[in-house]
Amino acid sequence: MWWWWAPGSSKYSCNGDDLGQRLLETTRCRLQGLPESIIAAACARSGQRVLHVDSRNYYGGNWASFSFSGLLSWIKENQQKTDLSDECEDWRKLILETEEAIPLTSKDKTIQHVEDFCFGDQDSAEGVEEAGALPKLPMFSTPAAEGVSPGSEKESPAAEGISAGSGKESPAAESPGAEPQTPEPGQAVGTEAARAAPGDGAGTAPGSAAAPSTASGESALEPAKMEAAPSESAAQEPKKITYSQIVREGRRFNIDLVSKLLYSRGLLIDLLIKSNVSRYAEFKNATRVLAFREGKVEQVPCSRADVFNSRQLTMVEKRMLMKFLTFCLDYEQHPEEYQDYENRTFAQFLQTRKLTPSLQHFILHSIAMVSETESSTLDGLQATKKFLQCLGRYGNTPFLFPLYGQGEIPQCFCRLCAVFGGIYCLRHAVCCLVLDRASGRCKAIVDHFGQRISANYFIVEDSYLSESTCTNVCYRQISRAVLITDQSVLNTDSEQQVSILTVPPLELGKAAVCVIELCSSTMTCMKDTYLVHLTCPSTKTAREDLEPVVQKLFNLNTEKETENEELEKPRVLWAVYFNMRDSSGVEKSSYAGLPSNVFVCSGPDSALGNDCAVKEAETIFREMFPTEEFCPPPPNPEDTIYDEDEIEPEEAGLSNSPETKPESSAEESSSGGGAAVKKEE
Repeated sequence: MWWWWAPGSSKYSCNGDDLGQRLLETTRCRLQGLPESIIAAACARSGQRVLHVDSRNYYGGNWASFSFSGLLSWIKENQQKTDLSDECEDWRKLILETEEAIPLTSKDKTIQHVEDFCFGDQDSAEGVEEAGALPKLPMFSTPAAEGVSPGSEKESPAAEGISAGSGKESPAAESPGAEPQTPEPGQAVGTEAARAAPGDGAGTAPGSAAAPSTASGESALEPAKMEAAPSESAAQEPKKITYSQIVREGRRFNIDLVSKLLYSRGLLIDLLIKSNVSRYAEFKNATRVLAFREGKVEQVPCSRADVFNSRQLTMVEKRMLMKFLTFCLDYEQHPEEYQDYENRTFAQFLQTRKLTPSLQHFILHSIAMVSETESSTLDGLQATKKFLQCLGRYGNTPFLFPLYGQGEIPQCFCRLCAVFGGIYCLRHAVCCLVLDRASGRCKAIVDHFGQRISANYFIVEDSYLSESTCTNVCYRQISRAVLITDQSVLNTDSEQQVSILTVPPLELGKAAVCVIELCSSTMTCMKDTYLVHLTCPSTKTAREDLEPVVQKLFNLNTEKETENEELEKPRVLWAVYFNMRDSSGVEKSSYAGLPSNVFVCSGPDSALGNDCAVKEAETIFREMFPTEEFCPPPPNPEDTIYDEDEIEPEEAGLSNSPETKPESSAEESSSGGGAAVKKEE
């Protein structure tokens, strides 16, 4: 067991035996999901003492990112459903007569129906070891500030505190090897194929060694490579990727459990800028929005320039589209235009706006991205307006994606918490919450060492609550699939594309499927491959929900003889399907017997953005500390004012030297050099 203690950026290790004595009267968070990490950072920033513990061996919970071998270990763990060992079997003896215990579960039931398949060339992968990693910066070290490339000339992310670039190569580090077995053709991959060491490839998953990209995300080629460029016919043919190559290059993958994008004017981006957490991460613009219509994938014109440069639309359709989008930007000023359709669906409203079927499809599924049968007219107008307001801030689409995966975001807030004194303990299970019968409040926890840790407030993720506590809770489910493919769903001149595609329901009663395709410059997959995430609300198992869409977009045939139509599709090399619990929107009153100072955070939801997590974190923080500011920007070390009466002359003379600066100041000044924060007025 270990923990981090970071007042002034100093690190200490400690035996668990005296942990409770050191952390009396703290604010406690449990499980490193995004809401919990934001709350922990906000509490630490406001001067509270925070203990953040997790029984897992990686950061992020269900928001984590894994290397390929790390994901295989995660798959094996969830397929076997092994309980975590309970080292403190006699914890009930520690509960006094004046106290009551609420047991917590050690079994994670948020992931179900996990199935993984290998469709790539079944070459022998026995004895293949994962190559040494080129890791991104450690969680609690000073981030690199060099080479930050803005994503747009209009309003660059660097100027806003959001650095958008390609990342830089870090020094190589040795890592444990993997010994994969050869999978059966077309069958579920045995997760014995690759094993990860504890914590391997998890929330601190290393990055890739891809060449630095330009502001547009395209790889910069060296002159020698330019001369030896292959012919067009050879360039169009995807390279043959084998399973052993994927295993060998597994460290170049950062595979998210939850697939999301950041709206450029969303709540999370605003929070990253306000709190200056943006300096701990880099982002890449989503380069295109796609649509699936009549069995084909098309690019959707988003900005005004895209609309008028589009060859898909006639001149009349361009005028129709621009007129409607202009109306959506200030639809509140023209209620007479939509008030008769407030009780109808957005799809029905679009039919009255003199829009062609293709325009209606683009607006409904690729711009508003709302349900054709369930979303009201107001829902569609609000979603369209949000999409349009986010255009042009960092690029031609409204979306940003964090380099190295969505799992970077919780880690960034965890780092801010640690800088201001938060303590982090992985592999540290908690057995129960201890309630005081007289006051009805939670007063402490008992961990797997049998020690008691007292605190004022307790934040716990929904998955840790026992079945007896969640008896009245009705959960939804999310269907997820992750694919590794050999080419893009829509090939263009540039291979480095980050694309979002909404596939309309293929059957009545099914939900639309959100597809996010990531290229190697996002540091989430190896070169010459793409990482594809599919997400939708569940109606059946994830495979039953998503496999029809996968078959429409990709080639799953492992045989050499395939039809010409299948040959044109990207080939799936590897895939995993799983269902994830969606606990968003559950009221606290639904949980039985929880005291007022215990707060429950939900897991990931099925929405594209992160607004739900940010709203939940801010709501919980304001309930605990109504007078405190939520995630204020950290102080600038250069603005620190020392009392001259307390500083001796000789000490004051040395205070300006780098060697005598407080460690926290050195951490802040060195880590803050990558991007300046610009507050919008």
